[in-house]
Amino acid sequence: MAESRSHRQGKGNAARKEVPIRGGRRLDAIRGRFAIEVERGGTRKKIDQALSRLRTQRNKRKILRVPQPDMNLAAARARRKKVNVTVTNLLKSKRRKP
Repeated sequence: MAESRSHRQGKGNAARKEVPIRGGRRLDAIRGRFAIEVERGGTRKKIDQALSRLRTQRNKRKILRVPQPDMNLAAARARRKKVNVTVTNLLKSKRRKP
């Protein structure tokens, strides 16, 4: 399925640069030392899947971008899964470090 405009904007300059990872999966973007995953789903299952994709990146700073109403849920899931990730909204104006 094609990416929406807000999904591409969430990836920033690294749009259209999906990176293959283990298990036949794809990480949204790697830009320099940052691994970026945009998840617009908003459910626990989708956020957990995004966190598992980010977990594969060992030496990168991890950023999970979600819609602002889902930021608290994403931060709580990251804390529960023990993933060191920064949760930001899609516009990159707010962030939470769980």
